[in-house]
Amino acid sequence: MPSVSNIAAQTLQRQIFSSHYQAGTALPPQRELSESLGISRASLREAISMLEALGLLRSHPGKGVFVTAGTRPSPTDLPAGPSAMPPAAIYQLRYVVEPANASLAARGASRADLSPLTASLSAMQAALSTCDLVTAAEEDLRFHLSVAELSGNAGLLAVTEQFKAQLAFSLRLPFADRQHIWQTFDEHQLILDAIVAGDAAAARRAMQQHLLAAANRVGLSFVQP
Repeated sequence: MPSVSNIAAQTLQRQIFSSHYQAGTALPPQRELSESLGISRASLREAISMLEALGLLRSHPGKGVFVTAGTRPSPTDLPAGPSAMPPAAIYQLRYVVEPANASLAARGASRADLSPLTASLSAMQAALSTCDLVTAAEEDLRFHLSVAELSGNAGLLAVTEQFKAQLAFSLRLPFADRQHIWQTFDEHQLILDAIVAGDAAAARRAMQQHLLAAANRVGLSFVQP
């Protein structure tokens, strides 16, 4: 069940893509916008944060929230992550945890129900086909959380869940690169294929390559641990 903020983000996304709110223009004041959407200002701020990470909006303190032209922001213009964790640090953390998740998931693939992974990938494909970036990012998150659960390691799953907000934020960032939104899907397919094949080394490698490529689409680099 989508959250209130997620539904609001989808509504604003449609309004932006339909040119109801045109590139370069400011959104209405938050009080007016929250009333028109029928949501709290807290939920609206969360929706705006989602769309900022997706590259659809940009906040300018004291001036308002503006619709972007759909271009990828420079690394210095990236919005702050949850708990003020820098995006590069989030990707570095993910590089430590998620390849291990994928490797362990592949080792137990013959005993596991892999339908959550295939369902997420199918839903992501459908969302990308209609340029629904909000849903694509949500399915992206569901995929990565499913891989962590399939790892069978309670500690790794706990770490992944603990940083769920940071993970969700980092997953939205690459979709701001409009020309390469399908690369995320292709990279996930490689991860899934390796897990289904029970190839732990290939699953680890596919996740590592995915994280490096995703960071590159954001314009970030990090020291590989």
